[in-house]
Amino acid sequence: MLRLLTAAAVVAATVFVPTGTAAADPAYLTKEATYTTVANGWEKVDRYRDTTPGFVDEQYPPDGRGDQDGQRKTFFNNVARPSSSRFLLYSAPGWSTGSKPVPVLLVHGANDNPDRAWANPNESGGFGCGSASCPSTGMMQYLSSRGHRVFAVGFAHKQGDNRQHAQQVGDAIAIIKARLGVTQVDVVGWSKGMMSGRMYVSSVKPSWGRSYAGDVRRLVTLGGPNGGYDYPFAHGWAHDFSIWPECGGKINAPSPHTRMTCYGQYTYHPELSITPTAGWDAYPGQRQMLKRWDGVFGVNTSAQDWYTTYHGGQGFYTDGPGIQAAINAGSLIAAIQGAGTPSGVRVYLLAGGAANIVGVWNETRGPSDGIVFIASALDTTGVATLGGTSTIHSANHLQLGWASASMSQVATWLS
Repeated sequence: MLRLLTAAAVVAATVFVPTGTAAADPAYLTKEATYTTVANGWEKVDRYRDTTPGFVDEQYPPDGRGDQDGQRKTFFNNVARPSSSRFLLYSAPGWSTGSKPVPVLLVHGANDNPDRAWANPNESGGFGCGSASCPSTGMMQYLSSRGHRVFAVGFAHKQGDNRQHAQQVGDAIAIIKARLGVTQVDVVGWSKGMMSGRMYVSSVKPSWGRSYAGDVRRLVTLGGPNGGYDYPFAHGWAHDFSIWPECGGKINAPSPHTRMTCYGQYTYHPELSITPTAGWDAYPGQRQMLKRWDGVFGVNTSAQDWYTTYHGGQGFYTDGPGIQAAINAGSLIAAIQGAGTPSGVRVYLLAGGAANIVGVWNETRGPSDGIVFIASALDTTGVATLGGTSTIHSANHLQLGWASASMSQVATWLS
C-alpha cells in the first residue's frame, strides 16, 4: 500500500524548493557524528550533544530494559545508556529537495524510537505496532513521498524528562532551520511526544532552558494525553504483569507499585516505580503525563487491589503510593495547560477510537484508543489557536503513526 508511489508523487518529492541561505548550527550544539548507512529508509542520522549547562543524566532501569538497542545503540557511539544531553536527528530521503516549503519534525513517544515509530512499525515484529501483523513503512515514507522534507528526533532516554526532551525538540528545529534556511517547522508529536512538542512551544522548561523561539507553524498531536492520563493506576494489576520481572515481565514501563507478590514471593522494585522511591527515578516522563480521571470514568473495580493501587496503600498482593502522590511528585499537565500555546501556532489534535491493542490490557472505562481517553487526546484546554480535531475510530494508540487514515489526516493538516 505505502510502498506503491505514483510517478507523480515521485516527481513531486524531487522538486527543489528554494530556501534561504544555510547557516551554521547554534554554538551550544556539537555535531559528534554522521551516519549514512541507515536502515528503514532513512538517508542519514546525525548525533548531537547540547552543551548547555543544566542537562542531567537520567537513571536507567538496572536490568537493561531501557537501554538503547538496534541501530540506535550504534548511533549513540555504541553506548547503551547515553547521556541525556545527546540526541539523534534523522533525515528522510528528500530532506533537502522536497516540494513542501515547511519541513516536518516527527517526535516519537515513550519506550520508542524514530525507526519503529515512523519508518518501520514492524521492527519489533508482530504486536509491536498494536496489531498481530505490522507494516514495514510508516509516516516518514508517507510524508516524504508527498514532497514533505521530513526529520525525526531520537532521545537518549526512552522514558526521559519531557523538559529536557522539549529543549532537544527546540535543538532539532534550530538545526533544521540552519540547514535549510527556513524560519518555521511543523511538529508532529505522537503520545509522549506530544509533551515535548507542546512544552517547547509553550516554554514549559527547566530553569536553565531556552524559551520558545517562535519557529513552529503547526503542532499536530497523535494520541497525545493533552488532558493527562491515569492508565498505570487504573489498571495497575494487569499492567504489572508485563513489567514485574518475577512475574515474567520485561516491558520498559513504570509500575504504580513498589512491591508485588509473584508466584508467592513478595518482591521490592523501587527502580520500576513511576513515583520516585528509595533514590530511584527512571520514569520521569511518564509521571509528568499523569492526571486523575476517576472523577469522570471511575476506576476499574474488577482489578485486583484496585483501591490501594489507585489511592495508595497495602493491598492483598501489592503496595504503592497511589496516583495523587505520583502527581504531586511531578505531573506537568496543569503547567502545560496553564502556559497555553502561542496564538501563532496552529494546533491539531488527533485521537484514536479503537481500544483493541493486541497483547495489552486496554483502557475501557471510557472511549479511548486503548491507552489514552479520546477526551484527553482532544482536550483543547490552553490551546490558543485550534486548527482542527479528528478521531480515527478504526485506529488504536499504537496504530496512530501508521494507519492509512491517520497518515492521510496528518498530511491534510500539514498541507
